Amino acid sequence: MCSCGDSRGRLSLHKDSTLTQPTYNSTSTLATTAAGIPTIAIVGRPNVGKSTLFNRIVGSRRAIVGDEPGITRDRLYGDAEWGGRRLRIVDTGGILPEEKDLIPSEIYRQARVALDEAAAIIMVIDGRTELAGPDLELARLLRKANRPLFLAVNKVDTEKQSSLIDDFHRLGLPKMFPISAEHGRGIDDLLDAVVAVLPEELLTTEDTEGTEEANDQRPGTNDDSSHETKVAIIGHPNVGKSTLLNCLTSSDRAIVSPIPGTTRDAVDEIIEHNGRRFRFIDTAGIRRKGKTHLMAEKLSVVMARKHLEGADIALLVIDATEGVSQLDASIAGYAHESGRSIIIVVNKWDLVIHPEKINGKEKAARSTKSERMRESKRPGDRDAYEERLRYELKFLNYAPIVFISAQSGKGTEKIFPLLEEVATERRKRVTTSQMNRFLERVDFERASVPVRSRVKILYMTQASVAPPTFVLFTNRAVKLHFSYQRFLENQIREAFGFVGTPIWIKNRARNS
Repeated sequence: MCSCGDSRGRLSLHKDSTLTQPTYNSTSTLATTAAGIPTIAIVGRPNVGKSTLFNRIVGSRRAIVGDEPGITRDRLYGDAEWGGRRLRIVDTGGILPEEKDLIPSEIYRQARVALDEAAAIIMVIDGRTELAGPDLELARLLRKANRPLFLAVNKVDTEKQSSLIDDFHRLGLPKMFPISAEHGRGIDDLLDAVVAVLPEELLTTEDTEGTEEANDQRPGTNDDSSHETKVAIIGHPNVGKSTLLNCLTSSDRAIVSPIPGTTRDAVDEIIEHNGRRFRFIDTAGIRRKGKTHLMAEKLSVVMARKHLEGADIALLVIDATEGVSQLDASIAGYAHESGRSIIIVVNKWDLVIHPEKINGKEKAARSTKSERMRESKRPGDRDAYEERLRYELKFLNYAPIVFISAQSGKGTEKIFPLLEEVATERRKRVTTSQMNRFLERVDFERASVPVRSRVKILYMTQASVAPPTFVLFTNRAVKLHFSYQRFLENQIREAFGFVGTPIWIKNRARNS
């Protein structure tokens, strides 16, 4: 819950009002409709403060904000509570109705989905700029949505600036509110007005209590949420992460384009499969520090790592036509070191098998020298490709590999069974008695460890799961030699499995 009403002019709340943390909800409206939770869409032109308002209402920096226009592209969802009534807030990308370029038109399409879901719409406009033709056109389009429409004139930071809203009466929207999303000024009046026009049946306590199971779609609300598996889709830009999300969720949830770096905010969707709930999170492509120039790109990389650290399993997507790069190895290292379980997804495998066809078109008869060199280094045989991949990513020897084409969907049917297996293995627990019997069978003389670095293991226990962590109690305090640790890890995997998940081993001296 955010702290509000302080001396810095943050959002002032009523006594019975609280703002909740965002919950990264799926786009499906079934659960929220059944639970009586109305959806509020925040729309407007680029760079007017929509994401700042979204973050203010949901009480967390869920959306990336900055001075650069067009930062938000996909739809972002978060939950808030106002006057004891739960609300579902949707942030959309900046709308330019007449723009025909790919990214703006896709942003507009995503915003239209949000408008179709919405019980009310908040149009945000920059109070410090003059009213322009696109503003009038957008207001006209929003009136056609036939939803309660509110105009939030943003960046009115003080009472003296309240006159800034006078020019915006030309939009013909009577429900107009001067606000400052940055400082929280006026947002309480705006939310009061929004809640007041929502249909009564969406707000009754009896409805929400009667649909407790549907309400519990949010993580942390009941025991079932502990079974939700968070799956982060990671990789460098333009490897097909958003295409894979859309394929796995059978939706157009994320904007897909050939332009690297299209995804900026993390986009997520919940899928239930065989009674198990998976939350897929499509992250922005992670680049090297020197390759990120715009502020939004830098923040998207930071957020991608943050969402990776909050996930249970990472789907590491690799472009089959490029092979494993140094950047792929670095991204894999982030996931491995943070203790995420990992499945390696080799995407665009169809282009390796049929290199003459790219995007459904015949490849040019004469390829460039660089293309010929790249293809000569890329084995077309699956076993040979996997062998080379294992060599490049030696530290991920525990991660299963799946070859797919996200665009056609071929091979993606293997991902869900792997996710179920890896999720189970990640939370597997071995009893101390099993570990002690295991230690009796291990021939530690086979470990290639210098004599001075050898220790005697007295007993061993599993301290925790996710990732599985083992504690060795030894005869002396010494850091385990990496060869000893690797040998022991391999022996544990051979005996107990732990497919797809890293194993952490710690040691303690008997008398410590």
